[in-house]
Amino acid sequence: MGSSPAYPSDLTDEQWALIEPLVPVLSTSGRGTRGGRPAKYPRRRIVDAILYLDRTGCSWRQLPHDFPPWETVYYYFQRWAADGTTDRIHDALRDAARDAAGRDPAASAGAVDSQTVPGAATVGTGSRGYDAGKKVNGRKRHLVVDTLGLLIVVLVTAASVQDRDGGIRVLDRAKMAMPSLVLVWADAAYSRRTQDFASKALRILVQVVAKLVGQQGFVPLPRRWVVERTHAWITGHRRMSRDYERLPAHSEAMIKWAMIGLMARRLAPAPGRRPWQPARAS
Repeated sequence: MGSSPAYPSDLTDEQWALIEPLVPVLSTSGRGTRGGRPAKYPRRRIVDAILYLDRTGCSWRQLPHDFPPWETVYYYFQRWAADGTTDRIHDALRDAARDAAGRDPAASAGAVDSQTVPGAATVGTGSRGYDAGKKVNGRKRHLVVDTLGLLIVVLVTAASVQDRDGGIRVLDRAKMAMPSLVLVWADAAYSRRTQDFASKALRILVQVVAKLVGQQGFVPLPRRWVVERTHAWITGHRRMSRDYERLPAHSEAMIKWAMIGLMARRLAPAPGRRPWQPARAS
């Protein structure tokens, strides 16, 4: 493709080099390298198409025609989410980003928080709910991140699921994904029951960071601001401004792809993508 991407969300050659070894070689049989003719569309363009949709918020059917057909892109999006490819790409980039920052890839501390977003008409009644506190009908994203704000795990539930219940489930998932995790900062919504479960069953200390005395409006709080910033990173992708996915598992995959794009840009910055960066010489 060369070093001049067609869209701002496209991967540069350097960024693609980070991801390419982790993406299965495609074939028309859908079975990787075994059997079938070579795939008609390159893996890189399929990945670029997923990142484009995530960043711009367009629907699958409105992907630009210079990408592979939307049916092909969606097929691999859901296939990679199901077979663990998306997780492997995400986790490898997270480990590389932590290593580049001088951190051990095995995180020992992190933060947990949730975010409620409206559900689009494509979200069925079986996986959506009403968050009475936020007055939003949709889904809730439960995140556990490390101290850099990089995603450890995500759990998408109906918005009606209380933080104390979602917290137990997402912390259990986090301990399986990152056994080294022993300390997590949280807000007061994570009740004593959540803290007791984490301590006894998972050997994780959940430390509540309380609001400041006299606090009004939003104030960044120590430790907690890290996960709140991650929510902001994610919702900076227009597909993430609300939940459009029929399946919660696909919502989780979209969040991981948002982080994949972010970490690829962090590991291999593209000159000229920001006003203060010099353009690459032609």
